[in-house]
Amino acid sequence: MAAAAAFLALCAGPAVAADIHRGATLYTTHCAICHGANGSPVMPGAPDFRRMETLMRPDMQILPAIKNGKGSMPGFFGILRDQEILDVVAYLRTLS
Repeated sequence: MAAAAAFLALCAGPAVAADIHRGATLYTTHCAICHGANGSPVMPGAPDFRRMETLMRPDMQILPAIKNGKGSMPGFFGILRDQEILDVVAYLRTLS
């Protein structure tokens, strides 16, 4: 049992921490036009990222909404990799 757990840990690869600086650059490029430069929404109905409750869900619940799109927001599948989306989410959490 311990050997199986060790094997799975090795196969999982290293955990990668989110990069808020890269997230800020990606946000400015892909998101700020609708969500505002400081997280204050420009488009009606867009969430206010300066309010933390918008980002209280776990990363793995936020990721699909950004990847696949939600409401009037287009999906970023094929535009941003999962790690880049997580970088943006980490950056957004610095805005509140």
